[in-house]
Amino acid sequence: MSDKTYQPTIAGLRAFVAVAEKQHFSSAATTLGVSQSTLSQALAALESGLGTQLLERSTRRVFLTPEGQQLLPHAQAVVEAADAFTAAAAGASDPLRASMRLGLIPTVAPYVLPTLLAGLAVELPALTLRVVEDQTERLLRLLRDGALDAALIALPASNPPAAWASEIPIYDEDFVLALPPGHPLSGKRRVPPAALASLPLLLLDEGHCLRDQALDVCHKAGVRAELANTRAASLATAVQCVTGGLGMTLIPQSAVPVEAARSRLGLAEFATPRPGRRIGLAFRSSSGRDEPYRQLAATIGKLINAEHRVRLVK
Repeated sequence: MSDKTYQPTIAGLRAFVAVAEKQHFSSAATTLGVSQSTLSQALAALESGLGTQLLERSTRRVFLTPEGQQLLPHAQAVVEAADAFTAAAAGASDPLRASMRLGLIPTVAPYVLPTLLAGLAVELPALTLRVVEDQTERLLRLLRDGALDAALIALPASNPPAAWASEIPIYDEDFVLALPPGHPLSGKRRVPPAALASLPLLLLDEGHCLRDQALDVCHKAGVRAELANTRAASLATAVQCVTGGLGMTLIPQSAVPVEAARSRLGLAEFATPRPGRRIGLAFRSSSGRDEPYRQLAATIGKLINAEHRVRLVK
């Protein structure tokens, strides 16, 4: 029959560390939130299992034996590691108190990230964000493969919806018509979508959801827009091309303050019902994080709504 090495319990090690540090059974029991008899039993079981006396007790004082002095640092390290494990487990069970990998599409990230990063630091101070900016298709691939936890994207993310994904709508925003400076439509507030046929439509590169949304606006308006020869890899580049007279484009309302401030861009609003898009949070259905992600989505909506002209989805 093989000998089995004794494995001390965390309770026993906690009792030993507390008594050694307090040098008083009553104070140690109070610190641990247990009765003095429970503390004494845990400590006695530890010494019995080890076959070593760790403490000398008298009616007036408690002090460590030489063996106790030798073993105390190891016991303290185990207790500290157990506490760290418990804290990490608590963070893992609440994704809003841990590190989160959040994806954002390029037509959202530059315009809402300053608001989100500052606001979430106040609203959810225990949350640590790692941000990934990429096109929708690649974000969904990272999300599906577990390399992202959630993504802030235009909804629906795919049609038909991916079976593995859940989506939480957050806000709706209008598209604004971006025009060269001095264009006759600049400053108008009831422009019909059919006006998209009057100038070359400058689109983002393939893969940007805003490209598909702009073409969809034309399709629904029953117009076949003339496409500009220029294509842009970013919305900021598209705006600069528009300012230079190379065409017109659509920009989301949340981008207007930034893009209008750094260019002589002409702007016009569409007639109602205004075309637009819906932004929301996508995540894996299998993550089991519906409730915390709904809390996150609500917080994101509140922060963005305070800074931009968007309509929260109720």
